[in-house]
Amino acid sequence: MKLAGRVSRISVSQTMEVNDKALQMRARGVDIVDFGAGEPDFPTPDNVKRAAVRAIESNFTRYTAIGGTPELREAIVQSHARLFGSNYDVGECFVNVGGKHSIFNTVSAVVDNGDDVIIPTPYWVSFADIARYAGGRTIFADTSEAEGFRLTAKLLEKSITPKTRLLIANSPSNPSGAVIDDEEFVRIAALCRDRGIVLLSDECYSRFLYDGNKPFSLGSHPEFKDTVVVCGSLSKTYAMTGWRIGYVLGPKDLILAVQKIQSHSTSNPSSIAQKAAVEALTGPQDSVDMMLEEYAKRRDFVVKGLNAIPGIRCMSPGGAFYAYPNISSSFKRGIKDSLDFSAQLLDKAHVAVVPEAAFGTSEHIRISYATSIENLDRGLKRIQDFMATAGTPEGLRGDGESRRCR
Repeated sequence: MKLAGRVSRISVSQTMEVNDKALQMRARGVDIVDFGAGEPDFPTPDNVKRAAVRAIESNFTRYTAIGGTPELREAIVQSHARLFGSNYDVGECFVNVGGKHSIFNTVSAVVDNGDDVIIPTPYWVSFADIARYAGGRTIFADTSEAEGFRLTAKLLEKSITPKTRLLIANSPSNPSGAVIDDEEFVRIAALCRDRGIVLLSDECYSRFLYDGNKPFSLGSHPEFKDTVVVCGSLSKTYAMTGWRIGYVLGPKDLILAVQKIQSHSTSNPSSIAQKAAVEALTGPQDSVDMMLEEYAKRRDFVVKGLNAIPGIRCMSPGGAFYAYPNISSSFKRGIKDSLDFSAQLLDKAHVAVVPEAAFGTSEHIRISYATSIENLDRGLKRIQDFMATAGTPEGLRGDGESRRCR
């Protein structure tokens, strides 16, 4: 069958490929330590689950408004105002089927064929493919490991072309955990405004901050109201990845464009999930505080453990729940690249990680510490053993379990 050309511009998500491969091995009885999945290991809070049950029992199971119920949109703008000091109204909010859908719809509404889209590296795997699917040309702004992988206005300015239409930035970052300094983010937003560039700020990890840092949003700066679009999600903050609720906050003309797109694709998000989302945003926040406290402990544990392994160095992430260690020393011992490293690590040590190829850098892997300390400890020990034998003919165990992970 002849397929549309736009399909050839995108690839299957490598993070999902790693997850699928690990699931296949686990189904065969292999003991896998999974550092690949980017989702909380905590259950959805009980009060949120009960709200969903009440929605079902009260027959709240029909179509809703395409962009979400007024109740949920009000809850989103009020929650954002409470956390960040923003001042959106309900007409500037639109609910989507998860954070990825929010980004997809926004890029589709903003980018025309031939527009340039600037994406800082390392970047979340879907940013580039979504931009290409929309017809955009990706321009990568390479951040520096030495500077904590943080985007700056100076670096951005070097990447701007006459055809630049959009900058996609996420802070805290998936995969590196880098956090753009508040003042620097404002300078970046001002540069975009002055150059007529839309700034898509991905806030899916906005609550996941460490070392006493406070959540920040460009949405709290009214001077950028016409050029900044906020895309957010309940998936990570409330352990609701499967519920699929995301949102867009932005100018009303953009919201109307997103409504057009969504009306001909998914229509409304699940009515039941919307009721659960209202409870998540307006109910007790104790579970969020508990999760963030636990993630901070895990971050410290995994960064210390990685840096204790000869041949690995890892900066301490300022946010999100990922470590992004540099494993390039293994390349001198016969391992081709991080893709090969990740494949051999899964085959021989039975540890699943995501290779740098998914994120646009050349010397790193992503490790999710959204798992227990016990799992982190088991996985780190396996990585240490693997690094001690990486590139040697005998390998680690020689059990022949699978060959590659792509």
